[in-house]
Amino acid sequence: MTLARSIARLALLPCCVLVMTCRAFSAAPPPAGANLDLAGVDASVPPGRDFFKYANGGWLASAEIPADRSSWGTDTMLSELTDRRTAELVRALAEQKNPAGSEASKVGDFYSAYMDEATIEARGLEPLRPALEHIAAISSKRALASALGETLRADVDALNNTNLETGNLFGLWVAADLDRPDQYSPFLLQGGLDMPDRDYYLEPAKWMADIRTQYLTHIAKILELARVGDAKAKAARIFALESRIAAAHGSRADSGDVRKGNNRWLRQDFDQTAPGLDWQAFFAAASLARQATFVVWQPSALVGIAALVGKEPLETWKEYLTFHAIDRLGGCLPKAFVEEMFAFHGKILSGTPKLRERWKRAVQATNFALSDAVGKLYVRRYFSTAEKARAKEMVANLLEAFGQRIDRLDWMAPETKKKARAKLATLKVGVGYPDTWRDYSGLEIIRGDAFGNVARAELFEYRRNLAKLGRPVDRSEWAISPQEVNALNLPVMNALDFPAAVLQPPFFDATRPGAMDYGATGATIGHEVSHSFDDQGALFDASGRLQNWWTKEDFTHFETSAARLVKQYDAYRPFPELAVKGKQTLSENIADLAGLAVAFDAYRLSLRGKPAPVVAGLTGDQQFFPSFGQSWRVKVREPELRQQILTDGHAPSEYRADTVRNVDAWYDAFGSKPGQPMYLAPAERIRVW
Repeated sequence: MTLARSIARLALLPCCVLVMTCRAFSAAPPPAGANLDLAGVDASVPPGRDFFKYANGGWLASAEIPADRSSWGTDTMLSELTDRRTAELVRALAEQKNPAGSEASKVGDFYSAYMDEATIEARGLEPLRPALEHIAAISSKRALASALGETLRADVDALNNTNLETGNLFGLWVAADLDRPDQYSPFLLQGGLDMPDRDYYLEPAKWMADIRTQYLTHIAKILELARVGDAKAKAARIFALESRIAAAHGSRADSGDVRKGNNRWLRQDFDQTAPGLDWQAFFAAASLARQATFVVWQPSALVGIAALVGKEPLETWKEYLTFHAIDRLGGCLPKAFVEEMFAFHGKILSGTPKLRERWKRAVQATNFALSDAVGKLYVRRYFSTAEKARAKEMVANLLEAFGQRIDRLDWMAPETKKKARAKLATLKVGVGYPDTWRDYSGLEIIRGDAFGNVARAELFEYRRNLAKLGRPVDRSEWAISPQEVNALNLPVMNALDFPAAVLQPPFFDATRPGAMDYGATGATIGHEVSHSFDDQGALFDASGRLQNWWTKEDFTHFETSAARLVKQYDAYRPFPELAVKGKQTLSENIADLAGLAVAFDAYRLSLRGKPAPVVAGLTGDQQFFPSFGQSWRVKVREPELRQQILTDGHAPSEYRADTVRNVDAWYDAFGSKPGQPMYLAPAERIRVW
């Protein structure tokens, strides 16, 4: 997803043992220092019947999703807090006089320009005119190829299976080469769609057909607002073209399989391998004319899309480019464009009733354009060296526990264990913020030019990625900002990043017993560590090279366990006609399962032989698992949940919390019995690591 499109979209979207101790789960406030939401628990629901409802039922009964959100839960609450903190920091810079060209000036001016709705309204369509005139002047398929190349942006991540659909025809990911991880390669991925996934164009279900009808109306409205003539007829042609692009796309599950994505093509062979698009003109316009080789992630999609460039009428492609030029930067255009984009992408696709306040959208935009500059401000104020040290101690315990789990595997051969241990030993873990911050000296930010600032930031990020080509890989680089409530695994780097924003209450809290922190943040850290050993991460060796380091028997055992997990998740059905996709979510499900198990082991290690403190009558183990369950606390609007099931590599949070049913210690703590829906006999519990 391009930076500009990311800004637009994010801105617009927008009983068991406890049966014996149920009195401990009254609605009374938790004791000081406990910090487990006892009032949010529903003690009337036995954990063995529905663990997610048990851990969160009290909260679910009373919580309401804010009107400007498509979902609401622990992580979004923390994101809201982080945004408010960030806004205070950024506003302070916007209101003071900063040295010209300084980072402080860029941050303050970017935010100020985005907040300046009066200037945006006064400028109207003027910022769009150069792009629209450029598209109108396209007179040949070669010129079209150049125009398409000019739209290429570093907007996708193949290994995290994110943002594979974008209004730009293809996406570029500059990352460590899968075969030579000490050098960067350019990866080309499928794109060209405005809706979230190919299924939105192709799935015959009525609810999908209704969305397509509304999308067609949306395209026409955007064109009408931009005063493009014959908008309805052009919208129909644009929609038909996107539908053909969608038909060429690879599936989400296939796109998440690294073994299908590592396809090396020579630049000189593109014209013959994927005819229809003048590839040399495309690469020249994309500043890639000197790049000898590329990695093509979805070859059939590339071939299919290139063929469409060749056979679809030139005028239809110009109409397509016109719509996407407007839509990509619509969040920086007058209010009518913002409202129309939200009406479709927010209300229809995500079910969100209300557009987020301007300051929230401005924070999101500033974070994307100047992530590290804002991150410096955030960690100075909100992430102490003591918290970083505490997080690093937890990481060390998680790594030790994972190593011990490897040693205890009775099915894994000694030679495979040795290589798994080597990979664990070289894993680079970033905590809080990067060691080196990005340099924004080459990015021009102008107060009063919101549209131009976003466009220049998008191009700056693209050029920053192009500059990596030909250089040694920097394993210390972060691909996530410190003020983002998330975490990231980088398989080719054999590295993990845990931003400051996720290492704060309610996930990470020095005032509460360790069992709770290990159940929440510990499981998150364990999850990311485990990604290095999930169905995709396990294919990379200690250096980050895509190379099989397993014995044949060991990998067969691993794949058999993974197949059982696929089947378990395929059985979860949030809607009568729509089930969780076990294969699509497999990597995340393996990481959830292994991460939870290793977090429990690490919590036990952290006690160093001492008993865990009892809180409100709960043992340490009984604190650990509800903390995990509450970390997945969320309510989601139906359209957003449907979109997640179709497009996301993560299962819905309810089922991620229910991972506990595969962990023996959960049964010991909560006594789930045969006959309860959550119960699995010991032989049926899935153990991957």
